[in-house]
Amino acid sequence: MWNYKYQVPENKKVRLIVHTDCKNEADDQYALAHHLMTPRFEVEGIIAGHFWKNPRQYKEYGTARASYDEVKKVLGLMGLGDKYAVVRGAEKGMDSEDRPEDSEGAQFIIRQALKDDPRPLYIACQGAVTDVASALLLKPEIAEKVIVIWVGGGTYPEGGFEFNLAMDINAANALFSSAAEVWQIPMDVYKTFAVSLAELQMKVRPCGKLGEYLFRELIEVNEEVSGADMIWPHGEIWGLGDQASVAVLMEELERKSYELIDAPRIAEDMTYLHGQSGRKKIRVYKTADTRLTLEDFFAKLAINYGRERKV
Repeated sequence: MWNYKYQVPENKKVRLIVHTDCKNEADDQYALAHHLMTPRFEVEGIIAGHFWKNPRQYKEYGTARASYDEVKKVLGLMGLGDKYAVVRGAEKGMDSEDRPEDSEGAQFIIRQALKDDPRPLYIACQGAVTDVASALLLKPEIAEKVIVIWVGGGTYPEGGFEFNLAMDINAANALFSSAAEVWQIPMDVYKTFAVSLAELQMKVRPCGKLGEYLFRELIEVNEEVSGADMIWPHGEIWGLGDQASVAVLMEELERKSYELIDAPRIAEDMTYLHGQSGRKKIRVYKTADTRLTLEDFFAKLAINYGRERKV
């Protein structure tokens, strides 16, 4: 279905669920498209997540639906139609660390994790971790079968405000307390995936209906949310931070771009509480290969949706 002149060996492919709050802003759609265009990833489904504490025009309990509709729109623009299962996650965050928010998304994670497949199931979370934390609470035995990649959390060691974490602190604590393997990509790392709007106009906008939509949507959000008293966004640049969930699955295994630390607890002000007894180790990324990841995205977009592609 893609225009690549190469194949990925079967033993190098990974099982993957993409979890995205796809209508929250404008970089989520880029990461979703990148995951789907990457033949190393066997995408088993897409979960549309909430962003209920920043609902904008979608109202508090309408954000998962907005993400769902956006995922379907991107799939349509990519010519993928109904090729992938798309389900909605919870409409809001967890009320407490031990009280799951059951949802289609959580149940989908459980079903896929319990499939008869010896390979781990990666879950690329590009927003709140409500659904994966809920799945782990509802069915703790899946912990040994999943690897959770989370783009979220403040900069180490202090932490502090970070958008994805703010959507559900309880879920983040539940995830860090679970037995599941966790790869965390905190804010200082995902912020390195910066691009200029001129770069996007040159490399994304010419690539068919998909490229035109990705560029236009980002420009519209950039203008919509640029309040006079806000630092973010910055005017002529944008962060494609969710691409970090692609980066950590693409980079060479020999790279030691992370460290293993005892999972912290997260306080209500989103600072990290270290030195908690009996905590598991989590992988916290210190760097990511932005050049590899962004150039790979631009190349795949041009190969598959460029106007003058060679089939």
